[in-house]
Amino acid sequence: MPPAADFQRVPLNEDPGEPMALAVLPDRRVLHSARTGQLRVNDPRTGLNTLVADFRDAPAGLYQHDEEGLQGIAVDPNFAENRWVYVYYSPALNTPLDDPSTPLFNEGDAPMMGTLADFARFRGVLRLSRFKMTGNTLDFGSEQKIIDVETDRGLCCHVGGKIDFDSEGNLYLSTGDDTNPFFSEGYTPINDNPTGIAATPYQNPGLDARRTSGNTNDLRGKVLRIRVGANGGYTVPEGNLFDQGEPNTRPEIYVMGLRNPFRFSIDRETDQILLGDYSPDAPNPNANRGPQGLGRWMVITGPANYGWPYCMAPDIPYRDYTFPPVGSPTGTQGTPGEWFNCGAPVNDSAWNANISSGSTQITYQGQRVLPPVQQPQVWYDYGNSALFPEVNGVTPFTGPNGTTVGGNGVSPMGGPMYHFSRSNPSQVKWPEYYDDAALFYEWSRDYIKEMRINSRGDLIDIRNVGPVGLVDNPMDMEFGPDGALYVLDYGDGYFSENPEAQLARIDYTRGNRTPTVRVAAQPSQSPTAPLTVTFSSAGTSDPDGDRLQYQWDFNADGVFDSTGANPTYTYAALGIYDATLKVTDRTGRWASSSVRVRVGNAPPTVQLQLRTAAGAPLTNNNFRFGDAVQFTVTVNDDQPVDCTRVQVAYILGHDAHGHPQNSTAGCTGTIQTPPLDSAHATSGNIAAVFVAQYTDNPPGGQPAQTGSTQTIIRPPTGTNP
Repeated sequence: MPPAADFQRVPLNEDPGEPMALAVLPDRRVLHSARTGQLRVNDPRTGLNTLVADFRDAPAGLYQHDEEGLQGIAVDPNFAENRWVYVYYSPALNTPLDDPSTPLFNEGDAPMMGTLADFARFRGVLRLSRFKMTGNTLDFGSEQKIIDVETDRGLCCHVGGKIDFDSEGNLYLSTGDDTNPFFSEGYTPINDNPTGIAATPYQNPGLDARRTSGNTNDLRGKVLRIRVGANGGYTVPEGNLFDQGEPNTRPEIYVMGLRNPFRFSIDRETDQILLGDYSPDAPNPNANRGPQGLGRWMVITGPANYGWPYCMAPDIPYRDYTFPPVGSPTGTQGTPGEWFNCGAPVNDSAWNANISSGSTQITYQGQRVLPPVQQPQVWYDYGNSALFPEVNGVTPFTGPNGTTVGGNGVSPMGGPMYHFSRSNPSQVKWPEYYDDAALFYEWSRDYIKEMRINSRGDLIDIRNVGPVGLVDNPMDMEFGPDGALYVLDYGDGYFSENPEAQLARIDYTRGNRTPTVRVAAQPSQSPTAPLTVTFSSAGTSDPDGDRLQYQWDFNADGVFDSTGANPTYTYAALGIYDATLKVTDRTGRWASSSVRVRVGNAPPTVQLQLRTAAGAPLTNNNFRFGDAVQFTVTVNDDQPVDCTRVQVAYILGHDAHGHPQNSTAGCTGTIQTPPLDSAHATSGNIAAVFVAQYTDNPPGGQPAQTGSTQTIIRPPTGTNP
């Protein structure tokens, strides 16, 4: 096994926004997306990170609520010839949004109780489209819509969103269960309507995953397998889970019974799907409900049902459960039913029907009896696994980049398969040892593992890859044509650009190592032009003592402006400039780093004050989940402040990740935090996270700037019901 010290992490972009997905192009440019709409590309020729497109400016706009926004991206297998880039995103549509003039009410949150017409207003889609990319620009006008996946907007959680292709050119798309998990104590969310399906008001259907993952006639909680048409749209290839024309099914479904298959990869030599499915939150099993939360990793070799929300494996069922009526006193228990039959699960949800009220219809009706549940290769919980001790977490510690890494969350990710090429001349390609190794990575535990499997998909062995801390909350990874591993890290934080967020390349070093680059600018900001800036490369070094070549691009136009170590440059026009230094050693190994220079419009600073309903400053000791929290946002900017552009979000912080549960607009208002379910109430690592953000609107075509801040409240363990 190659020693951990032989791997080197090379930063490519330290300002990637809120990282979401990446795709490596044939020429080693790297597309990387942010949930908030920005698609960027890293160019190895210059080291620059250029904005390719901002989906907030797309003709369809971008809807952002809870986890929605810009999701997965991929490049066509024939990208060098056809230039197609595939994007999975949330078009704005006419979904209700919060009105800042009503600070005590959030129109953007779907009601938990209502009529079918109330819920129909929040019916939206996640859209898979493809766009032509010319140079470093994505052409919105070239959009070809491929498939829309219906969603229930206005509530959390799980959108999936990975895109990949098999050896025959079929496209695969993962979709989440689109189900709120916070009213089921961390067990299976199958709350179909305690008031009775014939009565109104109805309970929001988003509390029942049987309408999506467990439904043969719905595209959510699935892996879809389709063939893209020459002009967009799609056909369905043979060999999916259901035949075309089979009653109450969608023929696009290849795999069903998934909760949040956030990341998967297809090995195009075998067409095996390597998939990670996220865990529910229950820390312990419950005799009345079922197993504790289990994350799963599977090698999928054909169409299958993996059981959610009925079973986690053929011999790990949940129990049917009738939830207490809405409005019952806190702590009221429901009624357990029979254990689900994993050999032939039965979808008897009240939402497994065509339901009409007046002119409004909600269609969820699928087959009643489902295919048998298949066995995952790996499954593990929040403790130490006896079956798979190799995937156990580690006590958090300070990693090699100075960040906190490790932990015991459950966030499995299906990474790529590596195939060694002896003819590849790359100096940074991974060694032959990893030939035919599948990578498994863990978002919460900050590690990468190699999974050894045979041609049937059977697991043979699990081994470490590099040191723990080589990645920091990895969101996506992919091997490039150079045989290096490209990684997009989220960092430690909640629904914002975190200090540790980064696009990076992980090289195998073979003796010589890549330089380390440091840059600084003085001054880095001025309200007027011209501005003369002195740049510094102090701290830049090479581990092998090689002589270094310096190449500066001050205005991000793709042309190098200086080869000095500490040059000066004068900016004559207003704007925001990412001055980039690319450093190359004698072997051709390179790294780059950027520093932002602002001429004109300055970024706003944001302060957030939180108070209890009685008006006292909010603290760890006086906050309880379920409280209404008053907020005041103070923005300081060199432009007039427009409070309608202030966004405040409430996020349930869980381990190293979070679930957005509420958001509103305005400088003042109230956010109602939901009460904790029993699974979260007993956890010691739960936090209430409040994020305030403001984007200004400067005159004269100057770029807008965004400022944000967050406050984390951690009530004492055991103080919440």
